[in-house]
Amino acid sequence: MNRNGDRFRRIPLQALCAVAWLAAGGASLAATPMAELSLPPLAQPATGEHHLGKIIWVDLVTPDLASAKQFYAGLFGWTFQAVPGGRDYVVALADGQPVGGLLQRAIPPGKQQQPLWLTFLATSDVAAVQRNVLAHGGKLLSGPRDYPQRGRQAVFSDPDGAVFAVLASSSGDPSDFLAAPGEWIWSSLLVRNPDQEAMFYKTVFGYDVVDLPSEDSAKHVILSSDDFARAGLNSFPGDARRRHPHWLNFVRVESADAASAKAVALGGRVLVEPRIDRHGGKLAVVADPSGAPVGLMEWSDTDTQQAPQ
Repeated sequence: MNRNGDRFRRIPLQALCAVAWLAAGGASLAATPMAELSLPPLAQPATGEHHLGKIIWVDLVTPDLASAKQFYAGLFGWTFQAVPGGRDYVVALADGQPVGGLLQRAIPPGKQQQPLWLTFLATSDVAAVQRNVLAHGGKLLSGPRDYPQRGRQAVFSDPDGAVFAVLASSSGDPSDFLAAPGEWIWSSLLVRNPDQEAMFYKTVFGYDVVDLPSEDSAKHVILSSDDFARAGLNSFPGDARRRHPHWLNFVRVESADAASAKAVALGGRVLVEPRIDRHGGKLAVVADPSGAPVGLMEWSDTDTQQAPQ
């Protein structure tokens, strides 16, 4: 995510209900032979920066690439660039800057798998992450694999089963800038066992874990590094036994209300109606025509980027 805006947000996500597309879909990109896919460098020009645990890339795994391109072009103004060797994969661009990838993978007949956005966290050592993940209750789903110009990546699940990927970028990580409208601005993780999950991600990525005051029975924490809030971790409410732990990523929009209405007009649906968050802005969650959830977030340029103390 170029100009990625990792910002401190207290996000009430207890109403979210998004079932993750697990290893069969989420690991598809990592399983593509490197000779068949030529991904662009993550940072252009190279930065030499490394921010362990920063969300630096996302890939949509979808059964309908054409429909997804039309939806996200209309919703966020994204354009798309083909990738050599990747007939079923394109890079999404916001104002000419790469913000993610879209990968087409068919859902096997008889399977109930929901399309998703796969979240990539930064590391400089995939092997070390793999050792820590396996030692603390996670699983390796695919990889590690090398991609020319891009780096080395792998796909894992955490102890609760939420799927995520890691990427050791050969060009360095994007710097910490405030996201512009149309770019990813925040990521959240919804889990069943918040204490266990917070300790897992702290151990694997060295996060500082900050508990937030709660007005409900759910637990809310911030995962931060380099004095930047990287992601939120939120527990399911007590009535959410059938929901699957998952990562959810948010795109900055000028108006959550207008973006939600546009998503519906483009063939999507609203999963969480626009609502005021704890900072006075608005957020919402929508699903694209294939069902992949994506968050929408308003953000003021005057809001702080610092992690809570």
